[in-house]
Amino acid sequence: MIEQREAYDVDMLRVIRHARQRGCHLELNANPERLDLLDTWCMAAREEGVLVAVNSDAHSAQDFANLRFGIGQARRGWLEARDVLNTRPLGELRALLSSAHG
Repeated sequence: MIEQREAYDVDMLRVIRHARQRGCHLELNANPERLDLLDTWCMAAREEGVLVAVNSDAHSAQDFANLRFGIGQARRGWLEARDVLNTRPLGELRALLSSAHG
């Protein structure tokens, strides 16, 4: 949580590369108190060919407005629509999700 606790000590490049090997995807939590995928890791995911899902972390209908924060974070990481999992048409999204080996 931003300014409330230290970030986890995780080898994110290793996580991203493992996700690529397994055909998995990463999540960018758009809650403004979290934004749990730094822009630098968004960029690394793009460079490694790993798609990122922008998640509103909605716990109520109003929370869907959080997507703007996630989209901003994704843009800071140079992600484009083709790099974001949940910009896909439903059929393509289902195929991508079913092919993941998570």
